[in-house]
Amino acid sequence: MTSLLKEEIIRLAYILGIFALPAWLLRAEVQGLFLGLLIYVILHLRNLHKLHHWLKNNHKDTPPELSGIWEDIAENIYRLQQNEQAAKHNLLAIIARARTSMSALEEAVVLTDGHGNLEWWNRSAEKLLGFKDGIDNGKPIINLIRDPAFIHYFDHGPYTEGIKLPSWTHPNRYVQYEVTRFGHNDRVLIAYDITRLHQLEQMRKDFVANVSHELRTPLTVLSGYIETFADSPDLPSRWQRAFQQMQQQSLRMNNLVNDLLLLSRLESDTVKQAPKAINMKHLLEQLRQEANAYSADKQQNIIIQVNSPYQLLGLEADIRSAFSNLITNAIKYTPAHGEVTIRWSNDEKYGYLSVQDTGMGIESQHISRLTERFYRVDAARSSATGGTGLGLAIVKHVLLQHKAILNINSKPNVGSTFTCVFPKEVLVE
Repeated sequence: MTSLLKEEIIRLAYILGIFALPAWLLRAEVQGLFLGLLIYVILHLRNLHKLHHWLKNNHKDTPPELSGIWEDIAENIYRLQQNEQAAKHNLLAIIARARTSMSALEEAVVLTDGHGNLEWWNRSAEKLLGFKDGIDNGKPIINLIRDPAFIHYFDHGPYTEGIKLPSWTHPNRYVQYEVTRFGHNDRVLIAYDITRLHQLEQMRKDFVANVSHELRTPLTVLSGYIETFADSPDLPSRWQRAFQQMQQQSLRMNNLVNDLLLLSRLESDTVKQAPKAINMKHLLEQLRQEANAYSADKQQNIIIQVNSPYQLLGLEADIRSAFSNLITNAIKYTPAHGEVTIRWSNDEKYGYLSVQDTGMGIESQHISRLTERFYRVDAARSSATGGTGLGLAIVKHVLLQHKAILNINSKPNVGSTFTCVFPKEVLVE
């Protein structure tokens, strides 16, 4: 029993004792006890009324004068209120500092509620996105940024990567949008002005495309003369090895230029072609014939498995190039008499084109960088196979065109599996 409860029992006994003695003398014990209990209840009701009045009207002031256990209850409530007020002030101060910090950022920061309506934004958002304080508050953000690509990204994601779009308020400027979800579907949008980065990237693309295009003509001329001299019967034997090496290197450079031009076209995507249904069984059979011719000296076993009735909706020339790169890589890095399995399958959500080999494999630290241009796991090994270092970069860009991704699984000295994962929307029967 707590001390307060003991005090309350003593108080009740004291009140009953005051009325019990006169009642006993008058031989009215029951009436005396009843009157004592009534007075005790009235005192409690009076304290309860004071407490209710204080909570309802003046709860920020100090508690009223109460008696008994009610005094302790009021003090505890007042203490909790003071702690809550202090915590509230601290939280408001933290929010104020956070908003002040976000207001000072160069990036635009926007908060939206669970329905996508604007709640708060910093000054950079007013400059970059054109939001107006006092006018746009509470409006749906997709009513202000009306680009269909942004609307789809904001509503559906995925938010693992941002989206780059032309600015809807400033011509010739580009903005990167990144959304993070929190709470009950609340979202924070961060937007960056990436105009300078976009211009530099475009300059790089233009430079690579122009240089590659300009190299094509002199390379063709050089390759023609080298081939003519290499095939000449009057060529001294001591020059034959030199011309053979020149011929190999000119062919390698020509392949590099062709890959660079293909990458430039895939990145620019200036020509929008209509996708067509690709007969996967027919395409894979053609690729197997080419692979058999390519690996004839290695005597490898190339297996085709078509386990899906679906065709692929896409650009056949680009798809062929991507699949051919994967198959060629598998052949290059698989030893003689090894096995390469090309498999087309599907499940309820995706279609899968996988190329599995029994080659030397790749260590895990290299896998995340394999699709970078010119990235070499082993420079000596890549030079020996005559690769350009652009094959997997081409595969990645072709898959991006078809809303697909590339998954890579590999173990050293066991083999590798490269899997193209296509969404159900690009599969047709």
